[in-house]
Amino acid sequence: MKNYLIDMDGVLVSGRTIIPGADQFIQRLQASGAEFLVLTNNPLYTPGDLAHRFKLIGLDIPSERIFTSAMATARFLHSQRPQATAFVIGESGLTSPIHELGYVITDIEPDYVVLGETHSYNLEQITTAIRLVAGGAHFLATNPDPSGPGEGGIVPACGAMAALIERATGVAPFFVGKPNPLMMRMALNYLDVHSEDTVMVGDRMDTDIIGGVQAGLETILVLTGVTAEADVRRFPYQPTRIVPSVAEIELATK
Repeated sequence: MKNYLIDMDGVLVSGRTIIPGADQFIQRLQASGAEFLVLTNNPLYTPGDLAHRFKLIGLDIPSERIFTSAMATARFLHSQRPQATAFVIGESGLTSPIHELGYVITDIEPDYVVLGETHSYNLEQITTAIRLVAGGAHFLATNPDPSGPGEGGIVPACGAMAALIERATGVAPFFVGKPNPLMMRMALNYLDVHSEDTVMVGDRMDTDIIGGVQAGLETILVLTGVTAEADVRRFPYQPTRIVPSVAEIELATK
C-alpha cells in the first residue's frame, strides 16, 4: 500500500467546509492501514487545534496525523542549533513546537528571527524583527505563501511579511515550508516511510506538486483548489496524475 502526504486547504477543506468526498477518502485510508499525514503550510494552529477544527466539520483526523510548516521550522531550528534563542512572530501553532524543542523565545540578541503568521501583524513586532535581522540574527520563515483566505477576502500571509523584512534589511529568509522539499523529507521521516512508496496529494502546482517532484514522490493534483487543469501544461514539471478531487483517488498498492 502506498503512503500519502495530503495538503489541507483546497484538498480536504475549503475554508470551514469539507470538500465533498474528503471524509470518505480519509476513511478509506484509515481502513486500508495506509500511512498518511496531512501536510499544511498553515503555521497558525497546533495539530491538536486543527484536529479539533476538523472534527467539528466531520473530518476524523487525529493530531498525530497532522504536520505543519511550524513543526518543520521548529525541527529545522533544532537540527541546526539545539536549545538556542529566537525572536518569533506567530501564534501558538509556531511558538509551541519551538518551546517544546528547548528554544528560548526572546527579543534580546536572539540567534534567529522566525516569522510565521498571526491573526493580526503588529508593526512594532515587524520593526523589531527588521532591527534584529539587520543586526545579524538568522532569518527563517515558515512558508512563502504571500496571501491567504480571510473573512472578507485575502489577507497578507507569511511570504508578504517576509518580503517586507527582506526589502528593509537586504536579507532573504530561508523558507522551511512547501515547496521546500525539506518539509517533505521531514514528513517522510515523521512517518518513517520512503519517498519511493509515497504520494503527495495537493491542489497547487507551485508548492505541493513541485515539492513532491523535488522530493522524489509520486504526485496527484486535485482540481478543487487554486490550480485549474488548463494551467497545468505551462509548468515544466507535471503531476503524475490529475483528478477532479480526492473522492476520485483510488488507493494504490506498491
